[in-house]
Amino acid sequence: MYDYDDDMIIDHPQFQLPTWIACAPFEEYLGMRIEEAKDGRAILTMPFKLKLAQGKGLMHGGAVTALADTAVAMAIKSMVPEGTDFVTVEMNLKFLAAVHEGVVRAEARAMRQSERKIMGEAELFNGDTKIAEFSALFIIKKEKQ
Repeated sequence: MYDYDDDMIIDHPQFQLPTWIACAPFEEYLGMRIEEAKDGRAILTMPFKLKLAQGKGLMHGGAVTALADTAVAMAIKSMVPEGTDFVTVEMNLKFLAAVHEGVVRAEARAMRQSERKIMGEAELFNGDTKIAEFSALFIIKKEKQ
């Protein structure tokens, strides 16, 4: 297994979110909405927009990945103390179907693996169609001695 360095986490962010569970500017730009976040679970949505499309008019895989990662992060925020510093260190996404309209919904859950490691999973849907499966490992920053 990998040994993750604390340098991967920024100590002094350039801005403050309005609340602990809130979308950051990048997530707002993509149109993400937090529908629910509690008890290690979260549901986020993001509408299809042409500005999020790749060359063939389908939703860009990076936008789908960002939604999945953010949904899991919100699930984690719902189960750790406010202000906990954590970061995504590994991720995997399996695409099952393309998106060319509508709203993408991410249903995420987080499971603590150890004191500092949290595993997250999300299923993404476009209507009733499952479009992707996501998994990721997150690391909580060590407390300074």
